Amino acid sequence: MASATSIDGSTFSFHAPVDGLELQPGSYASVGEHLGQVHTVELVAEERGSVHGQGMLLEGGVAPFHDVTIGRADEARVAAWLEGMRPKRAGLDIGELTTEHGVRFLLDAGGFGRHTFFCGQSGSGKSYALGAVLEQLLLETSLRIVVLDPNSDFVSIGSLREGVDGDVANRYRRAVEGLVVRRGGSADSERLHVRFTDFEAEEQAAVLRLDPIRDREEYGVLVDLVEQGLETSASSTREIAERLLRAPDPERRALGARLRNLGIHRWPIWSTGDEGSIQDLAGAGGPRGLVVDLGSLETPGEKAIAAESVLAALWRRRAQRDPVLIVIDEAHNVCPREPADEVTALATERAAQIAAEGRKFGLYLLVSTQRPQRVNELVVSQCDNLVLMRMSSAADRAYLAEMLSFAPAALVDRARAFRPGDALVAGKVASHPAFVRFGPRIAEEGGGDVPSSWAEGP
Repeated sequence: MASATSIDGSTFSFHAPVDGLELQPGSYASVGEHLGQVHTVELVAEERGSVHGQGMLLEGGVAPFHDVTIGRADEARVAAWLEGMRPKRAGLDIGELTTEHGVRFLLDAGGFGRHTFFCGQSGSGKSYALGAVLEQLLLETSLRIVVLDPNSDFVSIGSLREGVDGDVANRYRRAVEGLVVRRGGSADSERLHVRFTDFEAEEQAAVLRLDPIRDREEYGVLVDLVEQGLETSASSTREIAERLLRAPDPERRALGARLRNLGIHRWPIWSTGDEGSIQDLAGAGGPRGLVVDLGSLETPGEKAIAAESVLAALWRRRAQRDPVLIVIDEAHNVCPREPADEVTALATERAAQIAAEGRKFGLYLLVSTQRPQRVNELVVSQCDNLVLMRMSSAADRAYLAEMLSFAPAALVDRARAFRPGDALVAGKVASHPAFVRFGPRIAEEGGGDVPSSWAEGP
């Protein structure tokens, strides 16, 4: 017979026979009169046919107990408990509990007022699940969302999937009326462009690969130009380069030659006098939703510039306290632990500033990655929420359990066996650490895998 003991009224341990065992990590248990969640189940070496396990009691105010009956909780009891824990604020219906068929699970929308770490290896369903969360935030809240989208996965988030109709479709259409997508190579108002003259001297120097000591003459000229605004009337970087090359003093001509020789002035990302740079759109009073399609840009340099400019614009206007969720997909490229160039180093610095201090200004991060150990460590450490999908790497699972200790290590370790679409959610967005399976999307998916028709034979 299975029995359980608790010496602190918060955690419990249990002993049970293997035959007929229904208690598994992540499942829910009736522990005497109380509801609990199992975290670990292990064979007892000294007793063949027996297991030992541990878990958490989900109700407060429980007195210690010994040798009480434990068994699998029925779905109705779990559903009733979740209903009682339903967020007082907006709830985001993302899917159902993986261990309790048909029991819906809602995230607390208010929990996204803390930073969130979203990760899973390739093929885990991470991008699909992230899209589902963003759809629910658009549908159920008024929070502004800015997405740095390196794989063009979210460019269609404003378009309904086929088969979605009724009240949800009508509400979602209204929710995405203010959504703006900016793409490289697009014409007219949809073009993704960055205004070079809006950069601070530090940002311009990073783009031009200028060191304040090694290149002190050119750097000094650049600082003077920014402070005096001598080139702000230029409509494009090409015009700036031409003016500098015609300047009477050699330092300015050298700066112009650097800009020309690097070929930066020819990059199509730069504004050419047109309105609506992504710095403007990211700032206070911008659209309800902004998707910056980094995947549509041709060069790594342009992608780094676009990402940095958005993060810098948000940080510069932080005093306006305009609540924004900043979604950084493939964060190991945008804010890596070891930046490969000056612009990426600046973007990483901005992300770390937002992670450390952004909450008091209403700036909330949601960083998503396949490679958790390659993301800036400060950014990871400041996250109070975790959405973890399949992660085969034992080193990555151990890293997450250490860095985000609010997620039980035993449940984090179960991510090695998740199916696509399964996840562990923990932190401020969840009533308790839970295994969930993401449900159907509302909007079309962008991006997509390369067709595998090559495997069908000639």
